[in-house]
Amino acid sequence: MEGLGGVENMIGLVLVGVLVLVVGGCACVVWAERGGPRWARGVAAVTLAAGQLVRDSRKNRRRGWKGTSGEE
Repeated sequence: MEGLGGVENMIGLVLVGVLVLVVGGCACVVWAERGGPRWARGVAAVTLAAGQLVRDSRKNRRRGWKGTSGEE
């Protein structure tokens, strides 16, 4: 598979970018807890909200989504 080198490099770059965002978000959460600047508190709030969305989506996936009507 000679033609996949570019795709593999792109996937690697995307994964490194996601890792940088996650580590930066975690650093901003810690910094905001210690009284960091307003922008760090904003990034921390976005990071915490994204983490909550991921946790909620995992719960919904495990239980099986039943909709909003309450019927099973």
